[in-house]
Amino acid sequence: MGKTVKKQRPVNLDLQTIRFPVTAIASILHRASGVITFVAVGILLWILGLSLSSAEGFAQAAAIMDSFIIKFIMWGILTALAYHVIGGIRHMLMDFGYLDETFAMGKLTANVTFVITIVLSILAGVLVW
Repeated sequence: MGKTVKKQRPVNLDLQTIRFPVTAIASILHRASGVITFVAVGILLWILGLSLSSAEGFAQAAAIMDSFIIKFIMWGILTALAYHVIGGIRHMLMDFGYLDETFAMGKLTANVTFVITIVLSILAGVLVW
């Protein structure tokens, strides 16, 4: 007959008590920022195409970009792009062997990535507004 295996599964999985390490958060945000950047390319290409279509198209694109909501979206796109680039550089430095692949180095570089992204996000806000 078959062997019965007792499965050790959590009885009550409370998602609010799970704490991810900073390296996991950095990895998840890197993937999310990649998706945001991918979707943003379509939006930015549409605005670019509109602005290059004619003088009226340029005026329409300028009017679209003048809205507070659109400026906020552009700031978010630039912040996601900055995080994705900095996170990508972090991963490449680890892959090429310039940084140790230890948990301590991962925590340090994840925190440095967050700090650099905050600075770049502030600069992007100044640029957009």
